[in-house]
Amino acid sequence: MVVAAKARRRVKPPTSDSASGGSPATDEYLYLTGRPRLKQLIKFVKAHAVAPPSDATLTDLWHTAHRVVQRLETEEAGIADDPPRERLGPEYEPLLIEFLKDPLVRNGFNTVPTEVAMVELDRLVVYQKHIDLTFVRQLERELGPAPTDEQIFRACLLHNHSQPPAKWARVRQDAFVFMSPSNDLRFLGVQPLETGHLKTDPPHGRPVGIVGLTVGFGSNFLNAICAERRLILNNGSHRAYVLRKLGVTHVPCVIQHASSREEVDLVAAEQVRRDPDLCLKHPRPPMLKDYFTPELHMVFAAYRRLRHVTVRFQIEEYSVPAF
Repeated sequence: MVVAAKARRRVKPPTSDSASGGSPATDEYLYLTGRPRLKQLIKFVKAHAVAPPSDATLTDLWHTAHRVVQRLETEEAGIADDPPRERLGPEYEPLLIEFLKDPLVRNGFNTVPTEVAMVELDRLVVYQKHIDLTFVRQLERELGPAPTDEQIFRACLLHNHSQPPAKWARVRQDAFVFMSPSNDLRFLGVQPLETGHLKTDPPHGRPVGIVGLTVGFGSNFLNAICAERRLILNNGSHRAYVLRKLGVTHVPCVIQHASSREEVDLVAAEQVRRDPDLCLKHPRPPMLKDYFTPELHMVFAAYRRLRHVTVRFQIEEYSVPAF
């Protein structure tokens, strides 16, 4: 990993038109609209909103936003290209040393060339359409109104990896369900294990192999992918939103350099892999600053949700003729 200044602030931070929090059973969502499809907007709002607006209202909102998107395609064509990256100054060296000692850094960012650099929030391409404003207010309380450069660094890269609440249970002979209020819950992969990894002897026999199917939380570092002259925010959307809302313009970020679409497929989020051209080829892709443009988003009360991850496995036992 190559380490590539101070976090800068606007005199007047941007504002959001979000309302105050709702009941304990609800959250408040900000949702980007105007692209790519009206059908997606209606489907998302109907599935999440406590009191969904009518299809006609949503259609009007989408068309208003789409006209702004079309104007930006001309006025801001190419704005996402070649965003600047700045090396961190010597004042960050102790924090960088601490960050690079984290095993999640060594194990999670060794697929493609990676650096830590200062990036401009407004120039980041985003794929995530919604922001949970209830969670944003929680992060704001933790950071305070004027975070220091060290607080900003720690919020982006050196947080304490506190684990959200989670439960899991076996629901069938071949299936386990994991649940958490955190949207970061995910399948982390398959691990071959040895008998020495077990605290107790496995039941019903002597193992010759053990396979672990791991579910948990990601490293959650503020992370961007550099590909085809653009920076795509890959993780940390809520912290980026909060810092931008507080007036911070530049933040430290882990940047993964993908030299091909194949490497983008290796490290990018699923939404980017499904439609890479929106982020990489569109003349004016969705960008972080769009969250703060009233014409480009809507805000609504949403039912609080739990993240579910189901892991299933299949066993087949049979004999074949010997050679």
